[in-house]
Amino acid sequence: MSKSVVVTGASGLLGRAVVDEFVSKGDKVIRLANTRADRDPAYTKLDLMDQEAVNGFFQTHSDIDVVVHCAAERRPDVAEADPEKAARINAAVPAHLAALANQRKFLLIYISTDYVFNGQNPPYEVDAQPDPLQMYGRQKLEGEKAVLAEQEKGANVVVLRVPILYGKVEYNGESAVNLLRDVVEDQSGKTYKMDAYQVRFPTNVVDVGRVLYDIAHLNKSLPPILHYGSPGTRTTKYGMCETIANALNLPIEHIIKDTAKPAAGTSRPENAQLSTKLLKEIGVDVGERKDFDTWWKEYVKAGN
Repeated sequence: MSKSVVVTGASGLLGRAVVDEFVSKGDKVIRLANTRADRDPAYTKLDLMDQEAVNGFFQTHSDIDVVVHCAAERRPDVAEADPEKAARINAAVPAHLAALANQRKFLLIYISTDYVFNGQNPPYEVDAQPDPLQMYGRQKLEGEKAVLAEQEKGANVVVLRVPILYGKVEYNGESAVNLLRDVVEDQSGKTYKMDAYQVRFPTNVVDVGRVLYDIAHLNKSLPPILHYGSPGTRTTKYGMCETIANALNLPIEHIIKDTAKPAAGTSRPENAQLSTKLLKEIGVDVGERKDFDTWWKEYVKAGN
């Protein structure tokens, strides 16, 4: 049965993939954006930090079944630099949406992050104790707590934690993974030091979109927290550069492999692998449509 779905952050990398998945399977989707809506009529303009405007939107759209909350300040360095502003979108907005989910009886799926963990005891089950190392992780954890507090009051809410994401971008800066392509393609003679210590599990937004669709359409009671991440890709930032360089047929002698434990900058977990055990137990396919290497080869071959 088709559903009426709202996607926040619908113009972003993850949001676009989520919209495509739900629309392709017959759901009616409202694409919420803010600045993008000024130039693209496919989007509905809404400032999520304007609580009165958000309340008005849900009063007007009283038939919503599902809200997938993708909007976030996803850049850890930015969250560290301006924590007050980032906290509004990463913590206050999901709290408000969860309260509305309770009031208006729609399912809220809140996208969180593996950065709520410190990376010392992977793989992490959904009931593992969070211990974020940086402001971004702390803010997303606050968002989780606010959402789950409404769940205890009867709201139908789910937290889905995901790792670092990649996919078809409008510009490489949309993803910390795709951004590495700029480094690989810089053959000017400049050298880059690239981390080969911290383990990452890059996950394609197309797979996340499919998992979100499945969660939204399960005819059963949902756990409050779920985990999803690529089942087949375990790598580092340097390893991602190797994959991208191979797809582009470019050398990477200008990229220096750094195996030392990072000592400065915004702290990131050493290995925050998410266990997908519970997701499988409730009947959701946790596979990926294409592995990391294959996706990059086909992406580049297609002229992207």
